[in-house]
Amino acid sequence: MSRRTTRSGRSATPAARTPAVTAQSPCPCGLPAPYAECCGRLHAGMLAAPTCESLMRSRYAAFVVRDEAYLLRSWHPGTRPPAVDFDPGTRWVRLEVLETTDGTAFHTTGTVTFRAHFTDRGQPGTLHEKSRFVRHEGAWVYADGEFVD
Repeated sequence: MSRRTTRSGRSATPAARTPAVTAQSPCPCGLPAPYAECCGRLHAGMLAAPTCESLMRSRYAAFVVRDEAYLLRSWHPGTRPPAVDFDPGTRWVRLEVLETTDGTAFHTTGTVTFRAHFTDRGQPGTLHEKSRFVRHEGAWVYADGEFVD
């Protein structure tokens, strides 16, 4: 998932109220596990993503919890920005994984097409992207993505 930048011409508003994600909260990635047992382990560095889909889900969850360090760590150094620009008016609400191509232990590349649902200053929206992942130094990393709509 690429970074989302603030749209020009809009004034900044206070951060969208996002319920705190705790260790026992349902994982924001949508899988049926508590955050601590799902993406929280990847964010904490206890586990590497075994597939590009699991990396995609953990990156979405990192946007939800605003974990800049994890997002930058899981971004390919050739395309990684210097920082992540979290839009304070955006609240990520749901992830739909639509298609995954390759990206398993037997591959070196993979793609994940997804829809990330959000509210932006109270207005609903979606980000529809086909993300490309590659292995870098043995680990899955986000390389880049193209917007589908």
